[in-house]
Amino acid sequence: MNPTACLLVIGNEILSGRTQDVNVQYIAHRLSETGITLNEVRIIPDIRAVIVRNVTEARAAYDNVFTTGGIGPTHDDITSACVAESFGVPWVHHPETFRLLEAHFTPADFNAARQRMATMPQGAVPIRNSVSVAPGFTMGNVHVMAGVPRIMRAMFEEVLPTLPHGTPVTSEAWHANGLYEGSLAAGLETIQQRYPDIDIGSYPYRLDESSRGVCLLCKGTDADGVKAASSAVRDLIKQLGFTPQAGEPPKA
Repeated sequence: MNPTACLLVIGNEILSGRTQDVNVQYIAHRLSETGITLNEVRIIPDIRAVIVRNVTEARAAYDNVFTTGGIGPTHDDITSACVAESFGVPWVHHPETFRLLEAHFTPADFNAARQRMATMPQGAVPIRNSVSVAPGFTMGNVHVMAGVPRIMRAMFEEVLPTLPHGTPVTSEAWHANGLYEGSLAAGLETIQQRYPDIDIGSYPYRLDESSRGVCLLCKGTDADGVKAASSAVRDLIKQLGFTPQAGEPPKA
């Protein structure tokens, strides 16, 4: 089986609606390509007890835990200290990271708030940040990253090659204009029962009044199984009197 993962999105700004999260899609897509199964995503607030509890639960349940958010220089950036508490280790000054930040900032700009970003759980391994220097870190199976998308991506791409990989997920899709879920539900259920290890999804779309219908997506780690299920889906669309079109519909 592929390695498993959980993503903890940390931040009051996400829960309040002030900030739209775009990191989940990126992480999910890249993990799928790599053969790591993202089983769960949790969005949690900047509250110490909540972060500690979720990190502790997730790291015991999954092979990998990724966190985004809460590692900057302000008072509400508490993720790093919470990870230390979850592991039961001190939150300590990290000399190498301190020197890295000290070299990046002018003496006037390297204030106490920025120096705080050089504090990590004892035993943590920094994750290099090619965008804004201040690193994330890995502690055990927990990988702590920034919430800012371009910084998160830089950190994520640093840590991803170091993780055990599995079998990448492959997918095939068909869509048909004028076809609706109510017409295909029974036939699709039969196909799903025939191919239980393939994830078969049904996704209605509407581009305009003349271009609306359903996209059927087959995906899994068994490439042959995906192809077989996809062929069955294509045949179902034809049996219902519609024209199957390969791939997903164009974006609106």
